[in-house]
Amino acid sequence: MTEAPREQTIRVANPADVAAVKAVTDAAYHHYIERIGVVPQPMEADHAANVAAGRVFVTGDPVIGLVVVEAHEDHLFLDNIAVHPDAHGRGVGRRLLEFVDTRARALGLPEVRLYTNALMWENQRIYPKFGYEVVERRVDGPYDRIHYRKRLT
Repeated sequence: MTEAPREQTIRVANPADVAAVKAVTDAAYHHYIERIGVVPQPMEADHAANVAAGRVFVTGDPVIGLVVVEAHEDHLFLDNIAVHPDAHGRGVGRRLLEFVDTRARALGLPEVRLYTNALMWENQRIYPKFGYEVVERRVDGPYDRIHYRKRLT
């Protein structure tokens, strides 16, 4: 049996990954600043605190993708998914989304929830392909967000 390529392994982030988590997040979201008129919330997150809380999972060596998740009583919240632009088209995002589903099921949670900025139209094409449905559109401060959920079977 051969070992999976290192970029396919998804593991919990550790303190040594904080700089890479910030770098990948910034690279993934920077191009949205001009479009949406504000810095995307994931770029302003406290990456060190998220890593310390065990909420961040990374893939790649060096890190090329990540998810930030938070377990709630009735769902897993996907707070952030980021793939470095240099890794686009390699299935990294798909593997990360599949990991989120697996994580939710392992925690006994029946659904995954997330939101995306309404001006990040690329995401509005991607999430439905992975089984997410729109729940609502809501303005939260400077952010116009579309909320999604995916019910797990």
